[in-house]
Amino acid sequence: MNSTAHVDEVARDKFLEFDLHGKLSRADYEMFVPLMEKQVLQQGKIRLLVTLHDFDGWDAGALWEDLKWDANHFNDIQHIQRLAIVGEKWMTGFCRPFTTASVRYFTPAKLDQAREWLNG
Repeated sequence: MNSTAHVDEVARDKFLEFDLHGKLSRADYEMFVPLMEKQVLQQGKIRLLVTLHDFDGWDAGALWEDLKWDANHFNDIQHIQRLAIVGEKWMTGFCRPFTTASVRYFTPAKLDQAREWLNG
C-alpha cells in the first residue's frame, strides 16, 4: 500500500488533526512535523487527534524521523497536552511511553466525542 498521510490543521488555536493510512514515509514526516513544531512554538501546549485506518506502520525513514521527534521533544513541558487516537486501539498503548500527554482511544463511530474530549 502506498504511503498516504492526510493532514488537516484545524483553525482552533491548540488543535491539530491527522488522518493517517497506509505506510508512513520520511516525506510524510517532512510534511506534518513542521506543522506540529509550529503549533508547539505558537501555542506551547497542543492537542492532537490522530485518525488511523488501514494503517501499516512506518518505513525505515519514517521510523527514524519519529524517533528523532520523540528524542527532541520528550522533555518539553507537556508539548502535547492531549492525544486522541481514533481507529487503531493498539496505537494508544504504543504511544503512551513516548509522551506525557493524556492519551485516549475512541472508535471511529465516536469521532465527535474524541473532538469534544480534546476541546474539554
